[in-house]
Amino acid sequence: MSASKGWRQSPAILDFTAGLKCWPIISFMALSDVRARYKRSVLGPLWLTLGTAIGSMGLGLLWSELMNVPAAQFVPTLTGGLILWQFIAGVLSESTTVYVRQASIIRNLSLPLSIYPPQLLLRHVVNLLHNLPIFLIVALVYGVPVSWASLLLLPALALLIANLYWICVVISVLGARFRDLEHIVGAVLPLLMFISPVFYRPNYLPFSERILWFNPLSHGIELVRSPMLGHAPPLFVIWVNLALLLGGSLLAFWLFNKKRDRIAFWI
Repeated sequence: MSASKGWRQSPAILDFTAGLKCWPIISFMALSDVRARYKRSVLGPLWLTLGTAIGSMGLGLLWSELMNVPAAQFVPTLTGGLILWQFIAGVLSESTTVYVRQASIIRNLSLPLSIYPPQLLLRHVVNLLHNLPIFLIVALVYGVPVSWASLLLLPALALLIANLYWICVVISVLGARFRDLEHIVGAVLPLLMFISPVFYRPNYLPFSERILWFNPLSHGIELVRSPMLGHAPPLFVIWVNLALLLGGSLLAFWLFNKKRDRIAFWI
């Protein structure tokens, strides 16, 4: 009984419980960040959508010729990959400075520290929603099939977001302690982009497909892009993402519980 009570009184549990009650604050701060970024802009967040659309069509038509893959097959694949990569890379790159950028608020207001990672994640989810209509247009133009597997898009996206959440928690805590992590992640992301199935499906590279699956981000991208293209994701991709969620959540909880009280001193 005492062990159960001690577990419930752990810093992480108390902070996460308080953070759940602050969802109005989290959503307000996330949407305020989005509005502030595009303040006095004519198109606002649509600039992000426009840039993604131009990049998808330009690269899609060019690379379909270089890789000798029909545009009707390659352009939707590339568009889905780019949209998902922008979402994943944005969360990973900004996670390193989550607490550093909020240092003034943390020092002056008594708010749960667990609210800042979901604030970042929610902001990038909003950006993702701005880009998804691009894929819908591409899917209509190139006749991407719609099947029962398309219904898996929402649970697949929820699983990807859940995995990005624990990754954000881990990186944000480590980034508060080690400032070099921001530069390390920035240097590694371009390499990860090329060893992730962003511009292609894994089966486009029969000789390197097994190596590609050692990259955890490949499983996250394929988990969501497969339903977008009307196919069910491979079963092993689903299991890998579930295993990552379980193991990563335990890691994030342990790290946050152990270092939560030190974050304010690190920043």
